[in-house]
Amino acid sequence: MSQPKYKILIIEDDKQIQKLLEVSLEEHAFLLKVCGSQKEGMSHMIAFNPDLILLDLGLPDGDGKLFVEKIRGFSNIPIIIVSARNSEQEIVDSLNLGADDYVVKPFFTGELVARINSALRHALKKESTPLLKVGTLELDLEKREFKLNDVALHLTPLEFSLLKFFMQNSGKALTHAQILKNVWGVGYQNDTKILRVFVNQLRKKIEIDPNRPQLLITISGVGYRFG
Repeated sequence: MSQPKYKILIIEDDKQIQKLLEVSLEEHAFLLKVCGSQKEGMSHMIAFNPDLILLDLGLPDGDGKLFVEKIRGFSNIPIIIVSARNSEQEIVDSLNLGADDYVVKPFFTGELVARINSALRHALKKESTPLLKVGTLELDLEKREFKLNDVALHLTPLEFSLLKFFMQNSGKALTHAQILKNVWGVGYQNDTKILRVFVNQLRKKIEIDPNRPQLLITISGVGYRFG
């Protein structure tokens, strides 16, 4: 039985980058729709019905982060930002608005494909263990709900996956590479910057004082320990 062909919407106004993405992704049997503006992208969201979006930030009709915000108003489709902007604040802002990942230009096409596959796996993954508990934290994998002290709190899809991995490995010293490989997928093992961003965001939601964490502890030069 053949594998399903996933549909990717590319919103990028640079013609050279468009061509690079088309050639690279068609080799991996993705079905593509390419456009150069937010307006066109929104139209293709309805007509093309993609499984994932690759989104540039510097678009002619506005900052791509506005597009993320609009999409998150009605869809949980995976969105990967592909941008030349490399500041940590840009990454944090994009992720906070609901982007699933952030790839800085110039990029290796193999790495981008790995990130696409990882995002698709996260979107399609079936959870098997229904409930995880560590102290006053409770993660319902079936309902995809998180509670702290019996109070429901919102987590983004990747925050949920990261917390799940930490809770499943409570008490263990986890290396950066272990966390990145298991949560983001193969090809992410060296991307400690995006891991640090997500850990900081997670601490703001689960720690009493995020600056003095008691649950999610940094192990200098190694990684993290949870619980």
